[in-house]
Amino acid sequence: MGFHLPSIRRALFAANQVSSKTVDVPKGYLAAYVGDKMKRFVIPVSYLNQPSFQELLSQAEEEFGYDHPMGGLTIPCSEDVFQHITSCLNGL
Repeated sequence: MGFHLPSIRRALFAANQVSSKTVDVPKGYLAAYVGDKMKRFVIPVSYLNQPSFQELLSQAEEEFGYDHPMGGLTIPCSEDVFQHITSCLNGL
């Protein structure tokens, strides 16, 4: 019996959420902002231990540091690259 991670849930900011400092993120997940338009993805924290995702974290640290005004993890890659990496992780 294999271990299956839940699907990635993506949510775009609605106008009322942009002004709000808090947006619901379920326990065991974190918000990540990706791409030129800073689309918001909610991903399992278990992804943080995966080597492919750790490479994204290293890139984020180099470009943004860990204190970023978006209030969540900002990852400097295209949406397509991010979705490819997370879809591979989802299959683990």
